[in-house]
Amino acid sequence: MASADEQNFRREPKKPPFQFFVPLIYAPILPLIRITLRHRPVVRDRLFFGVLAGALAHGVYLVTDLYDIESKGNK
Repeated sequence: MASADEQNFRREPKKPPFQFFVPLIYAPILPLIRITLRHRPVVRDRLFFGVLAGALAHGVYLVTDLYDIESKGNK
């Protein structure tokens, strides 16, 4: 007969890792910024490099220990 712990065990449904899908958003946005703002070079360059800096910051966040600690704490 199964113990009480085995009977109450519920498996949580797996969720997709949304933080890894963010590059799918950045990939089309960067060229669109360059194309749509081609007649306003100052705004274009500032926005492009701002979004690029945000994308790189997100990548650094994912590979640092901070993310590793958060993901281990949720399990």
